[in-house]
Amino acid sequence: MDFSSVLSGFAVAFEWQNILFCLLGVTVGMLIGVLPGLGPAATIAILLPITYNLEPTAAVIMLAGIFYGAQYGGTITSVLLKLPGEASTVVTALDGHALARQGQAGPALGIAAIASFIGGTASIILLSFIAPALAGVALAFGPAEYTVLALIGIFLVGTLGNGSIIKSAAAAAAGLLLATVGLDPLLGTPRFTFGTDQLADGIDFTIVAMGLFGVGEILYNLEHRDRPQTAVPSFGRAIPGRLHWLKSRLAILRGSVTGFILGILPGGGATMASLVAYAVEKRTAKDPSRFGKGAIEGVAGPESANNAAATSSFIPLLTLGIPANATMAVLFGALMLQGITPGPGLMTDHPDVFWGVVNSMYLGNLLLLVLSIPLIGLFVRMLKVRPGILAPITVVITMIGTYSIRNNAFDMLLVIGLGLLGYGMRKLGFEPGPFVLAFVLGSLLEASFRRSMRIFGGDVSEFVQRPVSGTLVAILVLTVVVVPLLRKVRTRQTENAEQAGVTAD
Repeated sequence: MDFSSVLSGFAVAFEWQNILFCLLGVTVGMLIGVLPGLGPAATIAILLPITYNLEPTAAVIMLAGIFYGAQYGGTITSVLLKLPGEASTVVTALDGHALARQGQAGPALGIAAIASFIGGTASIILLSFIAPALAGVALAFGPAEYTVLALIGIFLVGTLGNGSIIKSAAAAAAGLLLATVGLDPLLGTPRFTFGTDQLADGIDFTIVAMGLFGVGEILYNLEHRDRPQTAVPSFGRAIPGRLHWLKSRLAILRGSVTGFILGILPGGGATMASLVAYAVEKRTAKDPSRFGKGAIEGVAGPESANNAAATSSFIPLLTLGIPANATMAVLFGALMLQGITPGPGLMTDHPDVFWGVVNSMYLGNLLLLVLSIPLIGLFVRMLKVRPGILAPITVVITMIGTYSIRNNAFDMLLVIGLGLLGYGMRKLGFEPGPFVLAFVLGSLLEASFRRSMRIFGGDVSEFVQRPVSGTLVAILVLTVVVVPLLRKVRTRQTENAEQAGVTAD
């Protein structure tokens, strides 16, 4: 690790304009985390056109702040109202709201804020050491290695993500198909343009993100706009006592490690990290029956995990150019719009952007710790604003932003069409995340695979014979084929054992 680059990154992060954009990002992130439905991916997608006129570092600092800030905001309503603003805070509501009903909302929110700060900060430190080493290895990657790496990213979305594997695979296949629209990258011949020049350059990622995550999510959430008004319990003193801290410290440590590891995996992310962390705490507890009834560890573990995961998910994006989840895919697009290609060359070609963004996360986490408790009252009052008022305003902002990209009304029609597609996907149980990730990785996969075939003279076995790509192929087979088979065998054995027990009774 080049310490001079790290120090210059701190200088960039602490420039007054970058501090303001960091503050703006984390504040917006907290607001989005409080409001159920929209989410950081949709918010970042809607704000992409605004970043055109910003400096690259400031733009990414703000967008990154929205992402990890949303993890904080979702906790507040999970604890006070049992109304998770983010999917990653669903498990926090189980014990957090139980503590609130017992008059311990303050300590629960305090522990959540401290656990989030520790998990996020620990993950930044690990990121600072691991990312340079990983980027150094990735500099040796050629087309073959990037082909397999893109395949790993696409396949793991299905095997590690939420919901049906078949539906995730179908959504990813649709995303790959949409990525082929436009001119052939090697031959220059038009594909799926339907005779119109409007599609000759392909479909811009911003259009896809704003359609699926912006308009699509708004339409879907309008169907579920009727929320019961829940009385807000008093939260009192938000500084946890000594007993709360003693019970939480190991949970925070375990959650930070769990979140950091799972955040790196494609398809993992903050939601999976919080679920696994909660399961770990329940399994290691002396009295698991306390969970769900007000166990402070059930708040500390998931909160440290989801914030650690939110930070570590930047590692594959910044070092390999592979987005680990839907929000990272949108940030990938944001970097590309700024003329910056995420990947192993980012650290050497744009060290100010890389280290400026990474080091701004220290400040962002500190700002979130300071702001999270004083703004609770404001956030709770925001929940009283009807979605029927917010939705039209958001759609208008989205359409204005879409038109501003190329001053082209056709782009607005595409956003509406993709919004309807996103709404239909959600209605039918298809998550838009795999679609967007596959769309982002589709261009990389096609270009790398076709270049590899030219280099190898059409011999596919070269992918296995090369040391690095061969190792990646082995990882791909292990994660996509072997692990799911072992999981299925284990599930079947468990079912057989339960049936045998019932028969014996």
